[in-house]
Amino acid sequence: MIIAEDQIKAGDIVWVPFPFVEAPRLRERPALVVSVATSARNVDLLWVLMITSSANKGWQGDISLEQRFADCGLSVPCVIRIAKITTVEAGRVRRQGALPLDLLTLVRQTLELKLR
Repeated sequence: MIIAEDQIKAGDIVWVPFPFVEAPRLRERPALVVSVATSARNVDLLWVLMITSSANKGWQGDISLEQRFADCGLSVPCVIRIAKITTVEAGRVRRQGALPLDLLTLVRQTLELKLR
């Protein structure tokens, strides 16, 4: 189900077509919305961070959802991959859940440190 753009906000977990660095393709996967912006074409763009299975090898800066994945609307233990950020049009996503406020605060703090 695709939901209206104005319902998406920072902290939402959405399913998005996420780009791969290794190959020129997209894969539907969960992502965390960290910001919503309007483009010059008046299209809402979402800045999102990749969410991946915690079974994958960890990267520096990953934020674990292993103990709280169900609280976020996810079905398996995951991590938020701070190093993988992209933008997608809001009309191309579907909402899955939301990150609890304490975890969203941790993500924002970690992201801010990485962007310095």
